[in-house]
Amino acid sequence: MEVEDAIEKAKTNDQIAFNFLLDTFWNSVYGFQLKRTENENDAEDITIQTFSKAFDKIHTYNDKFEFKTWLITISKNIHIDLLRKRKSSVPHTSNNEKDDNFHSIIDESPSPEDKLITEQNLTKLLRDIKKLKPHYQEVINLRYFQEFSYKEIAEQLDEPMNNVKVKLLRAKKLLAEIIKKK
Repeated sequence: MEVEDAIEKAKTNDQIAFNFLLDTFWNSVYGFQLKRTENENDAEDITIQTFSKAFDKIHTYNDKFEFKTWLITISKNIHIDLLRKRKSSVPHTSNNEKDDNFHSIIDESPSPEDKLITEQNLTKLLRDIKKLKPHYQEVINLRYFQEFSYKEIAEQLDEPMNNVKVKLLRAKKLLAEIIKKK
């Protein structure tokens, strides 16, 4: 799949296209943020927020610019906002009001990663899940073991729903990679 095709398909809420774009550009955005923040957790959180916002606003993407540049710009702005919030000692209202208006990323099930995950013996699967970072373990647990909806997970974690979807997508990819290595 070409990036241009994936962007067009993503504009129609094509989940495979979202996966392709996430896989293609994750390392670029994460690497950019890791250099800026010098903190793996912050870099990962900002990268998740970047894809969440990009997928929500994909219809506004102008193809006269490189998609990677567009993502990096979103990422840079999220980081600047984060720094402002941290420096600000004045209490501020949460972004949850705005996030309620986010368009949803369609969850077409089961993906190849889902199939691979369900084929695993439960004991091995639990051991593999423990290899993920704690916040990825948590979303996998809430979604697949406690069977929470995206909305319930978002409320439980006090995060926007699109962040939860991107985090879950990333967790499934990482878990599938761990399983495939065996």
